[in-house]
Amino acid sequence: MNPRVGLGFDIHPFSDDPARRLVLAGVDLGAPGLSGHSDADVVAHAVADALLGAAGMGDIGEHFPDDDPAYAGIDSMELLGRVVLTVSSHHEIANVDVSVVLEAPKLAPHREEMQRRLGEIVGAPVSVKAKRAESLGALGRREGIACFAVALLVPR
Repeated sequence: MNPRVGLGFDIHPFSDDPARRLVLAGVDLGAPGLSGHSDADVVAHAVADALLGAAGMGDIGEHFPDDDPAYAGIDSMELLGRVVLTVSSHHEIANVDVSVVLEAPKLAPHREEMQRRLGEIVGAPVSVKAKRAESLGALGRREGIACFAVALLVPR
């Protein structure tokens, strides 16, 4: 039984649309949102890519293309749920670890809810951490948010 590890990454710039809300791991953080074809949930996207990568099933763009109108504005946690169903047919998800890179807003008040929401969808323990870019580059200038995720799968 050989475990498999996948690394996911996603990044989105902030949107100029005042109606867009910041959603990370399915949680509305009550702040201006990110630009993207879906709801631009970088956490859900990175986790989906980590799971797909570990399973050797490509990436989120292959499964849910950003030029397909069916996915315009879709809840990324729904997409993550679809990925989990696909991956879990052959693998057990052991755990997922997430690092969100952002200057603001603070994730601490939302971290437990983010972990809970992700854990419910993934069906395994999920840890979420926040990291700052320390004023370096586009992320440090508060131009967007990035996320890294690692997933561990065990074949069934």
